[in-house]
Amino acid sequence: MLSKFSKCFSFAASRDWLYRHSFMVAGLRSVVTDLGDGTTMHCWIPKLHNPCKPSLVLVHGFGANAMWQYGEYLRHFITHFNLYVPDLLFFGGSFTSRPERTESFQALCLMKLMEAHGVNRLSLVGISYGGFVGYSLAAQFPEVIEKLVLCCAGVCLEEIDMKNGLFKVSSLEEASSILLPQTPDKLRELMRLSFVRPARVVPSWFLEDFIHVMCTDHIEQKRELLEAILKDRQLSSLPKINKPTLIMWGEQDQVFPLELGYRLKRHIGENTQMVIIKNAGHALNIEKPKEFARHLKSFLINEDSRPSSPPSLKEQIQKTFSFDFSIGQAGVLWHGVLLYYYWSEYSKPNCL
Repeated sequence: MLSKFSKCFSFAASRDWLYRHSFMVAGLRSVVTDLGDGTTMHCWIPKLHNPCKPSLVLVHGFGANAMWQYGEYLRHFITHFNLYVPDLLFFGGSFTSRPERTESFQALCLMKLMEAHGVNRLSLVGISYGGFVGYSLAAQFPEVIEKLVLCCAGVCLEEIDMKNGLFKVSSLEEASSILLPQTPDKLRELMRLSFVRPARVVPSWFLEDFIHVMCTDHIEQKRELLEAILKDRQLSSLPKINKPTLIMWGEQDQVFPLELGYRLKRHIGENTQMVIIKNAGHALNIEKPKEFARHLKSFLINEDSRPSSPPSLKEQIQKTFSFDFSIGQAGVLWHGVLLYYYWSEYSKPNCL
């Protein structure tokens, strides 16, 4: 029954539409900015910029677009910040014809994007690959950054770490096949690496739907982004930053092991806080959303001026429909698929 249903209904496309609607309801609008020289970047920006509020930039990781990564977290920050949620190059609606693939180029383009929207001071949250870009932006433009949050971002990895067996994968080719899944089996492998408790049974038709909607654009360029992360990388070449920084890590992260978090804290030094989330893996923002949000708010927002959070997307939908339309708290995975994880955990049969 479900496989027939899936042929005329896409869970991934529907969830994408719901996120887009929730961003608009939250007071954001979708804008594509031409940065020149063949580069355009998409970003969700405030419909009305409030000069009395600070600016917060939420940078996604590898995999799905920015909406999927931060959709469930807008409500925690929208009343306190001017929110900017960009798609990095080759994700969502962002693209460049230039050959550069480094995180420093991503950071440069992100800075140009912020300048185009009149933002010259900001705090930044970067998850996984987004943390690489955020760190680079802080290193290149220290005068711009107020606070920096790095979540499971293996910024301090070195090329030799893979040869020394620090990671679950033994080669860049193997890593690319998992992080850029093109088959249900590879997507299942990605889930096993990203979660402490991955969904046990996920039908192939559901995974194929997600791959078709979210994982088929700019595959070759994304492989080149992965290659650029590792190529000739040495800790001794990584610039130091001196900004208030929060490092968050899943205790059981199998993508970027916790050792890289400790290494990053030592590298940055005194101006750093580190939080280790127990019973969480690389997708800690999905596995432990309440803890993740609590630590972000504690670090980024002044406690005395913190307003109450508006209803989440899940709560808004439940108020709108008489049945439980929820597919969970999907803020979705760095790389994808969690829509099914939450749908299988929380949906009722009559939702179909």
